[in-house]
Amino acid sequence: MASVQPPPALLAPHRPSTAAALRFPSPTVSPRVSPSPAARPRRLAVAARAMPWPHVLTVAGSDSGAGAGIQADIKACAALGAYCSSVITAVTAQNTVGVQGVHAVPEEFVGEQLRSVLSDMSVDVVKTGMLPSAGIVKVLCESLRKFPVKALVVDPVMVSTSGDTLSGPSTLTTYRDELFPMADIVTPNIKEASKLLGDVSLLTISDMRSAAESIFKLGPKNVLVKGGDMPDSTDAIDVFFDGKEFIELRGLRIKTRNTHGTGCTLASCIAAELAKGATMLRAVEAAKKFVESALYHSKDLVIGNGPQGPFDHLFSLKSPLYKMGSLHKFNPDDLFLYAVTDSGMNKKWGRSIEDAVKAAIEGGATIVQLREKDTETREFLEAAKACVEICRSSGVPLLINDRVDVALASNADGVHVGQSDMPAWEVRELLGPGKIIGVSCKTPAQAEQAWKDGADYIGCGGVFPTTTKANNPTLGFEGLRTVCLASKLPVVAIGGINAGNAGSVMELGLPNLKGVAVVSALFNQECVATETRSLRSILMNACCRS
Repeated sequence: MASVQPPPALLAPHRPSTAAALRFPSPTVSPRVSPSPAARPRRLAVAARAMPWPHVLTVAGSDSGAGAGIQADIKACAALGAYCSSVITAVTAQNTVGVQGVHAVPEEFVGEQLRSVLSDMSVDVVKTGMLPSAGIVKVLCESLRKFPVKALVVDPVMVSTSGDTLSGPSTLTTYRDELFPMADIVTPNIKEASKLLGDVSLLTISDMRSAAESIFKLGPKNVLVKGGDMPDSTDAIDVFFDGKEFIELRGLRIKTRNTHGTGCTLASCIAAELAKGATMLRAVEAAKKFVESALYHSKDLVIGNGPQGPFDHLFSLKSPLYKMGSLHKFNPDDLFLYAVTDSGMNKKWGRSIEDAVKAAIEGGATIVQLREKDTETREFLEAAKACVEICRSSGVPLLINDRVDVALASNADGVHVGQSDMPAWEVRELLGPGKIIGVSCKTPAQAEQAWKDGADYIGCGGVFPTTTKANNPTLGFEGLRTVCLASKLPVVAIGGINAGNAGSVMELGLPNLKGVAVVSALFNQECVATETRSLRSILMNACCRS
């Protein structure tokens, strides 16, 4: 399909994109740099007192059925640890059957609500939902010029997931001319994206990419076109565009009637993560994971008699195994220095599994895998539970090698499996969408299958000869390069990697090669922390050179 272009009159000047992210972990930065004084006035001299926790203001409609609108926004923000205030733009009569009525709040009173919150409370991020008139859009834009915030998330609610029209066509021009140029991200579903671009047809991923690019030209810094309603798609695929790169975010398509409010929730989760200091892409990824997890854990919930029910935003309170505090939102950069424990080496040096993990984290390991082949199940489980607590207190994800049962029982962050183990899709069925799954791969075909099965990353190797795994063919740099170039997933290199060759691996400069996994180089040494610290320094220097 040819690139979807809005009419020339709709195009707005666009701000340049921010610099590309580093390839190795770096401190979190604010998701938005405050605009120049010319673009927005400075905050009033009598500044609002800082809030004790991240603060999102939702400007949206009220849903009497509490599945979408401000009710969904408040629940989503609360689930992710953010405070959520609200400005109501419309009151709706709706339930699981549909929308029976919409009563818009007068523009003057919307403005009064905005002044009330923004002048008194320190708002980090504003998230918009249903804006039923052009006048309300204008009132919001004026308020944001007077009371600037760190970020603006615009969910252009014009068509609900059930197909009901919630905003008239008269608001479209004001959205595009005034609100979009102020937005840090716009999150239309495919029906809304189509309306924004003159009712173009969006049937494929290529169409979604073209739509994202065209909407980007209207002024927002980032665009997320949501493909949950895409026909004939086995995955839930969203397209993220930052002006430079298209990123396809794939998730499980959960079979459930309980999808009411997914769009509101996704945008609110993005806002909450931005308010907490996440970068834009990380916020989008975390939001998608949350919605997927909520759908999964409430897929059989029955509320109401209509065809589309709400889902449970607070599922984690009822399901101890899936507490949000224990769900590590996968970040490919966590693969940077991947420490794999070994029972034989621990015994050789007289170390417990827990001591080995503590030392690796102290030295700067970014992810830990427990690979304890010779440890009895009961002993392994107890050690795994202890290591989960150690890793969680440090913000480092913990994976279990092969043993899905141990991962479930210990509430680890995920599992890494080999080609002879349980397939990744079956692991996903057992663990649910909130956990991390890695797969060992040696060929492009295996890497492709891992992606289809829903893995989060692949481990590729052995790159060099190793003594930790018998009969393990060596791929070398060329084999590693071939798999990386064929993989749609982030890759961690493994096999015979040590301080002498780790830098050369990272200097290959492959975009999706995120790090190295090491065993002997750390755990077959007298001081694990010292060796880890040294290897991390080598890797970071290599990344700076490549």
